[in-house]
Amino acid sequence: MSEHAIEFLQEWIGEKVHCQPSEARIEKQAETLAKECAAKAAEVGIPLEDIQEEVGDIKELIASRLEEAAEADERQQASSKAAK
Repeated sequence: MSEHAIEFLQEWIGEKVHCQPSEARIEKQAETLAKECAAKAAEVGIPLEDIQEEVGDIKELIASRLEEAAEADERQQASSKAAK
């Protein structure tokens, strides 16, 4: 491949191909973590209802935080690549 072709391919891949967090994976992880949170809360004497009264569905809250973390990680990776 010519240098120009290699540069084109690298740019195109950099723009188009991104590691996207799997929404199904985030949902499954959120469900697991919500169950763990509820169990731990019960261990320390905090009823799940008290938590849900304050924040709503903890699975949804955890999923939201996982998505935010994945987005922050993507931004960090992008800025690391730009700095190179």
